[in-house]
Amino acid sequence: MRTLPRLFFASLMMAASTVAVGDDYPSKPITLIVPWSAGGGTDAVGRQFAAGLQDELGQPVNVVNRTGGSGVVGHMAMKMAPADGYTLGLGTAEIATYQHIGTADLSYEDFTPIALLNLDYAAFTVNADSPWQNLDEALADIADSPNEYTVSGSAPGAAYHLSFAGFLDQQGIDPNTVNLVPSEGAAPGLQELAAGGVDIVFSSLPEIESMRESGRVRTLAVLANEREDAFPDVPAAKEVTGDDWSHGSWRGLVAPEGLPEDIAQQLLSAAESVWNSEDFQSFMSGRGYGAVWKGPEGFEAFMAEQDSNNETIIDKLGLAQ
Repeated sequence: MRTLPRLFFASLMMAASTVAVGDDYPSKPITLIVPWSAGGGTDAVGRQFAAGLQDELGQPVNVVNRTGGSGVVGHMAMKMAPADGYTLGLGTAEIATYQHIGTADLSYEDFTPIALLNLDYAAFTVNADSPWQNLDEALADIADSPNEYTVSGSAPGAAYHLSFAGFLDQQGIDPNTVNLVPSEGAAPGLQELAAGGVDIVFSSLPEIESMRESGRVRTLAVLANEREDAFPDVPAAKEVTGDDWSHGSWRGLVAPEGLPEDIAQQLLSAAESVWNSEDFQSFMSGRGYGAVWKGPEGFEAFMAEQDSNNETIIDKLGLAQ
C-alpha cells in the first residue's frame, strides 16, 4: 500500500511535466502557407524566410503552397487555421483588396500581424522610343489627352495596377482616362510595350531590369518616396511631385486572428532576427526585392492605410462588385 501514493505522485509529476512541455512553444513543426505558386517571388521569399525561422525557433517550418482564386484560397486557409502559432502565413497585398472587389470575405482585420518583410513599389516604364524623357512630361501629356494612352502590366485590381491608378488619382488625373490592357503579369505587358502596343507598363523594378539593361525600355520613376538602393538611377516619384506615395506589392508574416500574445512576441523576436540576418538581406538585395521592416503595430497601420486607399481607387475604377 505504501507504493500507491508514490506511484500516484509520480504520475502527477509526469502529467505536469507533459503539460509544461506542451506549453513550451514551439514543440512541433510549423506550417507557413504561401498563397501563390511554387517558383514565384512570394514563394522564394517565403522559403528563404522559413529557413531562417526554422533556425531561430528550433522546429521545422514547412512551406505549403495553397494556390487558387488570385490568392483567395491561401489567404482563407490562413484565416481559418487555429490561432495556436503552428499555422502562419505569408500574407500579400491582395489582403487589402478582396473585400472591396467582392471576391472574398477577407480583410487585414482577420489576421494577427507579426511583421511586414518586403515592399516592392510599382515602376513607371515606357518604350525606349517614347517621347517622354521624365515623369513630369508623361503626367502632363496624360492629363492633357484623356483616353489617348494605354497601360499594361497586370490584371485589373492587382497590387501594381492599384498603385499606378492611385498615383494618377493623387496627381489629379482620372485613372480611367488611361486605358488598361490587362496582362497575366509584367512579362507579357513588357513585350507589348517593347513592340509599341502600349505606352506604359507598371511593374516592380526587378521584373523590368533585363529590358532596361538591354535598352529596350526606359523607367521614368519608381512610385515611392525614395530611390531604391538596388536601382539608384531611377528617380522616386516624390522627387518629381513632392507628394508622398508608398504603395505597391508587399509581403508580411501573419497568423490567424486571436494569436496569444506570448506566442506573437516569440514569433516577432524570431522574425526580426531572420530579417536582420546576413542571409536574408543578401537574398533580398540579390533578387532586387525591397526589404522593409515594420513590427505588429506599424504593419497593422500600414495594412489599414493600404486598405483605405484601395477601397477608394477600386471604387473609382468601377471594380467594386
